[in-house]
Amino acid sequence: MEISLAAEKIAHLGPIPITNSMTTSWIATAILVVLGYLATRNLKSVPKGIQNVFELIVEGLFGMIDSIFTDKEQTKKYFPYLATVFLFIVTNNWLGIFPGVGSITLHEAGKFVPLFRSGNADLNTTLALAILTIVLVQVYGIMAIGFGQYSGKFFNFKNPILLFVGMLELMSEFSRIISFSFRLFGNIFAGEVLLAVITMLLPYVGPVPFYMLEIFVGFIQALVFTMLASVFIKLAITSHSEHATAH
Repeated sequence: MEISLAAEKIAHLGPIPITNSMTTSWIATAILVVLGYLATRNLKSVPKGIQNVFELIVEGLFGMIDSIFTDKEQTKKYFPYLATVFLFIVTNNWLGIFPGVGSITLHEAGKFVPLFRSGNADLNTTLALAILTIVLVQVYGIMAIGFGQYSGKFFNFKNPILLFVGMLELMSEFSRIISFSFRLFGNIFAGEVLLAVITMLLPYVGPVPFYMLEIFVGFIQALVFTMLASVFIKLAITSHSEHATAH
């Protein structure tokens, strides 16, 4: 059994290498696009079928995110991105345990390379999600309270102590990228390794309970990422005066 920390290259698109994690992420995106189209192509006031399932998912997500923002107008504004991130991550996570992922291989350079691998078991994917989220947090903060007031959270030259605290907060913004990306990557990659080991030691029956565990972990990791992103956005769009009033 060979386990690769990095995603394996399976093809090239000109000078751009295509990895097995990229193909799975593209499939996850295609699944969401198709399901979204099927759920919304014939909307009814009394939902049924796939529309009903998607409305339940959206309402559940909206309620959880609204519990953080505690303001329905704010929730409506930031919900599209947060819901998209959740659905993409959970779909990618669950595709990683789908039959054929990791077991269908290509013969490349004298070794067998998996054709598919969970997108979130590739640090490049989770790092891209983390960078995009943290950049958007800054953009949302500036749009909500203005550049001057938002930058004042980090750069307060009137008070040396507040300036030092602001520098620490600025460092924490960058550290969020690391924690975001490595938390998701670590959990999903560890799950893949666990399943591979159990499948080798106890094939057929042994992996079944671990598949159930990975379904749960995949959902929880998507939820944790989304909830933390919601908290960071809420903090970014709240001015110091609002913080003081809340306390």
